[in-house]
Amino acid sequence: MTGDREPAALGGASPAAIGSLSGTEFKTCCADGYSRDVVALLLGESFHPGGSRLTRRLADRLGLRPARRVLDVASGPGSTARLLAAEYRVRVEGIDLAAATVARATAAAECAGLGDTVRFRCADAEAIPFEDGAFDAVVCECALCLFPDKSRAAAEFARMLRPGGRVGITDVTVSGSGLPPELTDLVSHIACIADARPAAAYADLLTGAGLRVTLTEHHDRAVATMLDHIEARLTLLRITAPAPLAERGMTRSVISRYLHIARDAVTEGHLGYALITAEKPH
Repeated sequence: MTGDREPAALGGASPAAIGSLSGTEFKTCCADGYSRDVVALLLGESFHPGGSRLTRRLADRLGLRPARRVLDVASGPGSTARLLAAEYRVRVEGIDLAAATVARATAAAECAGLGDTVRFRCADAEAIPFEDGAFDAVVCECALCLFPDKSRAAAEFARMLRPGGRVGITDVTVSGSGLPPELTDLVSHIACIADARPAAAYADLLTGAGLRVTLTEHHDRAVATMLDHIEARLTLLRITAPAPLAERGMTRSVISRYLHIARDAVTEGHLGYALITAEKPH
């Protein structure tokens, strides 16, 4: 072991404090963490494995058509919403808990000339502020694993859809035995995904909300690729922007250690990524 201190949680809470947070506090902690510049530095424009390639695959599986209305839940920096609006010509409403993230996403949409078709607002995925059946499709990328009350969030997805509407999620998955202890430590400190589930469990959540699951695809390689990208960015940031990492306690040796553990978990089948779609019955 080196003398490096362990990295702080994304939202600033200590590891010991995370376990005692209420659902609301935990969501706020994660939302605050993902709004920080250091996360963008490490993850790039897209905060989820598979990036734009997997977003396009999700959109194709949902059969998005021009002028359809789409809700992007936990929209983050807005990369998914912008891609859908620009390439599929749909109208997108994005919701996220972090005001700073919403402001950044709104500015990026305006800069891209998409201000008329993409809008963002602060809102909770477990209490979405739109009327029943307001959307043709709901997307949620790499975020259902973060929600404390996943059943309630799934029920909100279903409520948002018109009859025949479709929901599509991509998310981190774990094996039935759960994460290895070392990765449980990792996600508690860095990624706020300690409650990730097997793909079948996500599908069960959607089924429990009254939706009919139509597709489950596994994209585990996307996690390994994202880890490679993080390591490459880390190497670059050591030279170009070391201060933000140091301020968060994210030294190269600490992050490299966790990246190695995560890669092993992907190889051994403990950690993966899935794309799931479901439809609301008529």
